[in-house]
Amino acid sequence: MAQTELHQNLYTLIEKEISELQIPKLPVTLYAPYSYTMETGGKRIRPFLVLLACGICKGDVLDAIPSALAVEILHNFTLVHDDIMDSAETRRGNPSVFNKWDQNTAILSGDVMFADAFRQLEFYGSNDSFSKQEYAEINKTFTKATITVCEGQALDMDFVDRSDVDHHEYIQMIKGKTSALLACSLKLGAISAHATESQSDILFSLGTEMGIAFQIQDDLLDAIADPGKFGKRVCGDIYEGKKTYLTILALERADKEQKEFIESVLSEENSKEKEVDAVLQLMKELEVIADTALKVEQHYNKAIDSLNNFEDSEYKQELKNLLIFLKNRDH
Repeated sequence: MAQTELHQNLYTLIEKEISELQIPKLPVTLYAPYSYTMETGGKRIRPFLVLLACGICKGDVLDAIPSALAVEILHNFTLVHDDIMDSAETRRGNPSVFNKWDQNTAILSGDVMFADAFRQLEFYGSNDSFSKQEYAEINKTFTKATITVCEGQALDMDFVDRSDVDHHEYIQMIKGKTSALLACSLKLGAISAHATESQSDILFSLGTEMGIAFQIQDDLLDAIADPGKFGKRVCGDIYEGKKTYLTILALERADKEQKEFIESVLSEENSKEKEVDAVLQLMKELEVIADTALKVEQHYNKAIDSLNNFEDSEYKQELKNLLIFLKNRDH
C-alpha cells in the first residue's frame, strides 16, 4: 500500500504518543513487560482507524488520541493474555511476555494494561468540550467491545472440542475476536469528532464488515496463496486440523463419505500432503473456495460502499485505500 503524507503523519503521531505513555518504572516486574509489549511494534491498525474516523467526521485528530491509545493498549493486553492461553513462545518475532518473564508476570502485567486502557478515556470526562452523553457513549462502546472480544475468544475455545460448529457460529466468533475492536476503533474516532449517532453507527458497521472480510480472507489465503509470497506453509490450517470458514463450510456441504474423509484428515496429527491436497480438491469441487472468495468480496464491498455516506476528504480516501488494499492482498 502506497504511503501518503497523511498516512505517514498519522503513524508518526501514533508512535510518538505511544512512546510518551507515562508508564511507571516500579515495580519493574509489573511495568517492564508493559513497556516491552508496547515497544515491540505491530501494525497499529486500530489507532490508525480511530484517527481516520475522527478525520472523516471533521474532528480534530488530537481529540482522538486518548481513544487511539486506549484501543492499542487493550489490543496488546489481549495478545499478552492470548500468549499465556496458547503457551506461545514468540510474538512479533520477539519472545512473548509469557516466555520472557513467566505466566504470573504476564497475567499481572496484562491486568495493568487492561486498567490503563480504560484510564486513557478519562480525558473525555474531564474535557469540557465533550458532553456527559458523549463520555458515557465512549465508555459504553469501549466496554462493550472488550466484553465482545472475550466472548469471541470463548467461542473460539469452545469450537476446539465441538464437531458441530456451523459457519454462522464461526462468523459470530469473528465478530468478537477480529471485528469488535476494529468497529470500536472507528466508532470512538467518530464520537471524538462529535459525530452524529448515524455517522458513528455507520463507521461501527464498516469496522464489523472489515473484520469479517479480513478473517475469512485469511482462512482463504491459507489454502490458496502463492507459497512464495505467503511466508508460511500453505494449507497449514488443514495440516493443523483448525476449524476455519473453509473447513466448516466444506463439512456442511460434504456427503457422508466426504465428511468422514475430511474429518479424518483434520484429526490426524501428521497429515500427509496427498491427503491435504485431496481435502483442498474437495473444497474446490464443493465450491467452497469460490463461494468463500465471493463472501470476502461482498463484505469488503459493503465496507467500502458505506463510505459514500461521508463527504470526500483525504481521511475518507485513506480509509478507502486501506480497504481496497486489504481486499486485493494475496498473502
